[in-house]
Amino acid sequence: MSVIVLAGMIGAGKSTYTEFIAREMGTQAFYESVDHNPILDKFYENQEKWAFSLQIFFLNARFRSIKAALSDNNNVLDRSIYEDALFTKVNHLQGNISVEEMDIYNDLLDNMMEELDGIPKKAPDLLIYLDGSFEMILERIKKRGRDFEQIDDNPDLLAYYRLLYDNYEQWYQDYDYSAKIKLSIDQYDIVERMEDKQAVLDIIENALAEARSTEAMAAFTAK
Repeated sequence: MSVIVLAGMIGAGKSTYTEFIAREMGTQAFYESVDHNPILDKFYENQEKWAFSLQIFFLNARFRSIKAALSDNNNVLDRSIYEDALFTKVNHLQGNISVEEMDIYNDLLDNMMEELDGIPKKAPDLLIYLDGSFEMILERIKKRGRDFEQIDDNPDLLAYYRLLYDNYEQWYQDYDYSAKIKLSIDQYDIVERMEDKQAVLDIIENALAEARSTEAMAAFTAK
């Protein structure tokens, strides 16, 4: 059994991968709250007004999900609390979140991470980062068709996507809570190509096996 978390840009395909992994590995899927999010569409209409409220909403939802996932030890999450601060940082860089709001958010996040330290399983087994070209990301956003996500005649939203995209690689490099792998959505298409499904599953299973081996070795060495 294992806990896997997905990460990646808006539109990268996290929910699709979550459903696929959960089905193939017999785990429970946790999905990011979109349909029942009372703030998300408001944020896209007025980012400066709603950015802080949206990030607090997501932080609370992701804290609840990661607690449940780590307690059960057999889950896949389509986005997690480890990634949440990146969105807050980008909104701060854009001027949508003030210094004071950023301080409040970081203090709350720190308290939540301390609470996670009290759970027997401290962190996921594997993070899967869905990477891809910016052009592919925009194509995926357009294809799934959520009106509030579209960049037509909205240069501010395009700038938000670009800034978020430009900060993702550094976030991935800095992530150190668990083992991690990067999958290219330009290279793999688990919706249209059957052979890619097995290739991706093999990569994930090999990464999990390596992570377990490394963890077992570290535990043996610590004795």
